[in-house]
Amino acid sequence: MQNDVHNQAMPANLPHTITVVIASYLEAEFVAQIRAVDARLTVIDAPDLLPVPRYACDHVGIPRPLTEDQEKRWRAHLQRADVLLDFDYVRREELPALAPKLRWLQATSAGIGQFVKRMGYDRRMPQTIFTTASGVHAVPLAEFCLMSILNHYRGLTLMQAGQAAHRWERFATTDLPGKTVAVIGLGNIGREIARLGKTFGMTVVGSKASPSPVANVDRLFRPDELHAMLAAADVVIMTVPHTPATENLLGEDAFAAMKDGAFFINIGRGSTVDEPALIAALQSGKLAGAALDVFAHEPLPPDSPLWDMPQVTISPHSASTSDKENQRITELFCDNLRRFLAGQPLRNVLDVERMY
Repeated sequence: MQNDVHNQAMPANLPHTITVVIASYLEAEFVAQIRAVDARLTVIDAPDLLPVPRYACDHVGIPRPLTEDQEKRWRAHLQRADVLLDFDYVRREELPALAPKLRWLQATSAGIGQFVKRMGYDRRMPQTIFTTASGVHAVPLAEFCLMSILNHYRGLTLMQAGQAAHRWERFATTDLPGKTVAVIGLGNIGREIARLGKTFGMTVVGSKASPSPVANVDRLFRPDELHAMLAAADVVIMTVPHTPATENLLGEDAFAAMKDGAFFINIGRGSTVDEPALIAALQSGKLAGAALDVFAHEPLPPDSPLWDMPQVTISPHSASTSDKENQRITELFCDNLRRFLAGQPLRNVLDVERMY
């Protein structure tokens, strides 16, 4: 599982003082929680040097123009860092050289595998362990899925169109009990989707490499049984990360295998779906609708046909974003800090070969 404790313990020969540098904006109350973990920590928080967040819990932000002295200060902080909370996205190319002491980087995103590989950090920073934020975004992503399912089956879009047109026209919708939802990927997010699906009386099926049972999942399918699972589902939800094994996992054949009128949700990565095949399935009516948080190219190009499809809900890669995110990240980071200081295995260690 993505949130399992990794079996690789941190080295025991840690210095007496550990320097932690916070590399994306974090509220003062959460910085105080990090400082309170252990007296051996020196926590550097310099929000005046960090990108300006565009919304609550934005970990990329708008780069802040720095004076020469400010830039020098920030680079001096990175030189001291034993631990980083988040990547320095502004200096991503230089990071290995700027943080030569770095032993561990805690990311604020779950899907960092492709980024780490693309930047060559696995080669250029061999002494550094990367941990993901897996599990932090499970609740908002699962709630996005449930919202989209309810919108589709309870006719919210139709109601809003009628209201905008001042049109009073009664119609019938359908119930969720008796519907089958198929979850491709049963990590933290998939398990939370399964829990909510069962709460609303849906049958939940899912694909998983190992046969061990998963709570709230009525039937498991092996990866080589994907098309059989798709044929059984009224709703198909894609949650898997982008890896060589999942690239374009859902293509023309997979959409053809789905039920006529199925509803599709993607909250994983856009590269896991053949987007032209998805568009064709929507245009033909094979799919009755879709809710999409991720796309092959982001931002979604203005000329994409998806924008103008009334049966499609487009989210600008924001389904995971919650104003509770920094609280959850801080809790995960503090737990991992205690493990790091004790020489114990860390949670959510990135497997750079599997990319998750």
